Amino acid sequence: MPKSRFEGSLSTPCVDVAIDLGNPLLNLTVDGFLKIGAVAATRSAAEDVYHIVRKGSLSEHNFEQTLKKTCKEGAYWGTVAGVYVGMEYGMERVRGTRDWKNALIGGVLTGALVSAAGNNNADKVVIDAITGGAIATAAEFIGYLT
Repeated sequence: MPKSRFEGSLSTPCVDVAIDLGNPLLNLTVDGFLKIGAVAATRSAAEDVYHIVRKGSLSEHNFEQTLKKTCKEGAYWGTVAGVYVGMEYGMERVRGTRDWKNALIGGVLTGALVSAAGNNNADKVVIDAITGGAIATAAEFIGYLT
């Protein structure tokens, strides 16, 4: 009996935008903003498209609402990412070493700053700081595994 075989590979596209603002801190911050902002905007748009398709009707109002939500989500998460990347890089420069502690401190500072900017009470700011530090540190350790 004849046998057939299929071989192939799957790779994800790599899009890299290089923006040189003359300062590594600014370069990393803008890069983080653009990359994570694009991911957040895409996720938001995909979610809204799903709801529109499920409902079965597209109107100009739906389109405008989707566009506003997409831009808002992209700007919010891009800003959070930019602040985090800047904080982590700043910690690396201040401490003179590159390790997981930079991620922890950067995550804590970013969580606290973003929460405080949202006019949250002190308990919420502390909880968000702890969450930011935990997520950043976990991401750093996962990065070591790959």
